[in-house]
Parts: sequence; structure tokens; C-alpha cells
Amino acid sequence: MTNLLVTGGAGYIGSHTCNALREAGYRVVIIDNLSSGYAEAIPVGCIFVEGDIRDTQLVKQTLAANQISGVVHFAAKISVPESVAHPLDYYDNNTTGVMHLLQACKEAKVKYFVFSSTAAVYGERQDGLIHEDSTVEPVNPYGASKYFSERIIKDVEKEFGLRSAILRYFNVAGASLKGNNGQRNSSATHLIKMASHAALGKIPALNVFGTDYLTADGTAIRDYIHIEDLAELHIKAIKYLEGGGATDVFNCGYGRGYSVKEVINSMKKVSGTDFKVTETGRRPGDSAYSVADVSKVKKVFHWTPRHANLDMICKSALDWEKKLK
Repeated sequence: MTNLLVTGGAGYIGSHTCNALREAGYRVVIIDNLSSGYAEAIPVGCIFVEGDIRDTQLVKQTLAANQISGVVHFAAKISVPESVAHPLDYYDNNTTGVMHLLQACKEAKVKYFVFSSTAAVYGERQDGLIHEDSTVEPVNPYGASKYFSERIIKDVEKEFGLRSAILRYFNVAGASLKGNNGQRNSSATHLIKMASHAALGKIPALNVFGTDYLTADGTAIRDYIHIEDLAELHIKAIKYLEGGGATDVFNCGYGRGYSVKEVINSMKKVSGTDFKVTETGRRPGDSAYSVADVSKVKKVFHWTPRHANLDMICKSALDWEKKLK
């Protein structure tokens, strides 16, 4: 059985991926400081170590004690507006955190590394699919902190041979179709989660930030990928590296964009609720358009998404939200 370290494994994406890894036969060790993760989200059977990835000594001890072969790195701050307001926090947590983690990996002779990155590295786009060779020009500190981390991860391969799969997520949404896990963070600002809140009356209205983008209906367009499809891509990435795959970057999405208004209409449809929507100005750091070219990840990983349906994504998020207090 292969031993993996998952950082941020108590978070939304991390916990779903840990569950998928366990089901695929991996032994999973989690490090999480629980600043935005939840102990109750950790799947049964995973080993949990509470701590921060910037604690290099703790990470070294954990890697050595568990004979870790590979690392899946999720632990990061992810809010674009927050990164604009507090950029130093993002560079410290996201970029410096990667440096500390890689130092520990070097000493423990870890063989491979899967990195949770973001489409925010691409910056401002107006249309057209974004492929892995598209210009990288992040427009917010969150995206920049992730791109700097990517560069560092690639550079260390020359030093100690760590091969990596860098996964650039587009918009991750939805919840486990078994209904046992989802986005727990009440302060999360993801559109589909907030639309669920509005549909259930948890908030008085859903705010739409910006209706003057150069898109068909004036609202921003995003590529939404279901959480379980994204979790599967991490397993594909690990198997790719285990099979000798070279360090590379992969977009993770569906190659289909939906506007904010289309998402709202979908949530209204699946919830049967005509909730209130309030239109306001753009948020700092938001781009108009972000849709993935996913031809590379489909070809290299032999991957076919199973949940590429906006109504299903919205319904899974809504069903999960009903279970939360």
C-alpha cells in the first residue's frame, strides 16, 4: 500500500480527495491546522496530524514516520477578495508554505508531488478556451501566490528530482453524491454555495458582483467542475507520476462556461425557489471569463468526467446545504 501525505485534508477539496484516495487503496496521512478545515470532514481510516505546513520539523517527522512516497498539497488560503485586502498573508501562507513543505520533502526523499493550483494564474480573459500554454498574468495576489509556488515546485526538480503534477482548478462546486460531505465553511463565498444559501433562505438575497462585463448577459463566466470529478483527477495525477510521468501542468475543468445568471437560473430551477437577487459592482481581482481547454488532461490521464451537468452540481450543493445547521 502506497503512503501519501495530504496537506489541507480536512478542507472541502482535500477531504473529498482523501476519501477517494482511501477508496482507491492508498494509506492517507493528513496534516491540517484546521484554520479553514473541519475535523469531522476527515474520512474514517485516515491518520490525522494537527499542525501547520510551515512547521518544517513537524512535516519532516510526519514524512519519516509514515514512509511517505508522495505528497498531495491542498493547504492554502483561497479567497480572491481577501488576497487583495491582505496580500502578505497569502504570500506567507501559500508561497512560503510551499517552500517549507518542499524543504521537508527534500530531506525525506519524497518521490512525487501533486499541487493544488488555480486558473487564477491566467489572469484576465474575455473569451476563448484557456490552455496550459496560455499567457500567465495573475491579476490578484491569490493567483500570484499560486503561480510563484508553481515556479518553485518546478525548480526543485532540478535540485533533487521531485516530479510533480500541477493541477490548475477552475471553479470547484457541488457536494458528494452520497450526501455525506460538502462545503462546510460558512464564510465561503463561492457562487453556487451562496446561491444555495439564498434558495434556502439562509441569506436575504444573492449578490451579483458586476453586470457590465463584456459577456452575453453582462455577468462573469466560469467553468464549474464537480468536486468528485476533481477528486478523481488527483488519483489520475498520482498514478501518472507513479508510472513515471514527467512534471507537467494540467487544467481541471469541463471546457464549458456558465455565466453568473445561468448559475442562478439553474439553482432556482433545482430548488423550485425564486430567491431574491441583488446586483452590485464588481469585486476587486475578479476576471470576466475563465473556461478551460481540458483536451490535455483528458488525453494524458485517460479521463472522462462523470458529473458535467450544471443542474446536478447545483442540486448536490443544495442537498448538502439542507443538512447543515
